Amino acid sequence: MRQSSSIPGGGRTASATPARARASASATFDAKQTQTEALLRQAAAMGEGAVTQANSMGVEDMVITHMIRRLQLPISVFVLETGRLHTETLALLERTQALEGIQVRVYRPQARAVIHFIRTQGQDAVYNSVAQRRQCCDIRKMAPLARALAGKKAWITGLRREQSDARAAVPQVDTAEVAARGLTKFNPLADWTQGDVWQYVAQHGVDYNPLHDQFYPSIGCAPCTRAVTLGEDSRSGRWWWESESAKECGLHVKPHSLAEGQAAPQGDASALTSAQAHAAAGGVKGAAAPGRSQSNDAKECGLHVKTSTCDITLVEPQQHKEESPA
Repeated sequence: MRQSSSIPGGGRTASATPARARASASATFDAKQTQTEALLRQAAAMGEGAVTQANSMGVEDMVITHMIRRLQLPISVFVLETGRLHTETLALLERTQALEGIQVRVYRPQARAVIHFIRTQGQDAVYNSVAQRRQCCDIRKMAPLARALAGKKAWITGLRREQSDARAAVPQVDTAEVAARGLTKFNPLADWTQGDVWQYVAQHGVDYNPLHDQFYPSIGCAPCTRAVTLGEDSRSGRWWWESESAKECGLHVKPHSLAEGQAAPQGDASALTSAQAHAAAGGVKGAAAPGRSQSNDAKECGLHVKTSTCDITLVEPQQHKEESPA
């Protein structure tokens, strides 16, 4: 068994939380860790500034960021701050930015695009149809992602095959977009189990999002994420009102894999019924408001927009500029 790392991370770590005993590491965990480190070194060898890691502030990505920092690899990290993230996620982002030895850049959507979407589609348009939800993802995730990957040769993600059926065939090195975009995608945790991930967290004292201790195995934007119950897969709490085939934001989906304009079940009523059923079953504490851990007043992001019942005001027009690492 490997020795644990003493790199300080701050915040919550597995060693302080008994909830981490939820799964055991696989018998080949040490070999997987060695292979993952080799893949990260392979990515770093593509050149300084050529490779970046996408960190969603979920536990898989925190493991990879920790490895990059521990191995002192010349790989930057970026975060898509969509403006609708949970307060717990934003707090973890601040702690991660404060760490020494790692560059973390934050990309945000353009404020004018967000305001136009809310004015024309409505604050809760994501529940109306798959097409509207994807439009929101395009504005808040895909456009910032394009800026984050501009000029890069490769990027690194925390995708795991175990996460969902849609990710069951994720390769460790994905070259599908090399010809079209010149981008290689490294998925170094592709064959890791949930137990492997938490074993690494426990061994190395990795800081992680406290929402994981509240039945959120997969964490995205607050309006589009709910807690899950026993027996549900790890991504069932994401866009839970949509069919399984539509449940990706576009970051990790080939353009042809989703049916354009696919209709979702008409939103809030069915979603609320589903969430109430979970709560009645005793599996999710406080799940009466589906996917929303914040009050309605707190739900708007702070993405430089003031909201009221009928008015949205642009506070600062240049807020789409990215933050440079400290």
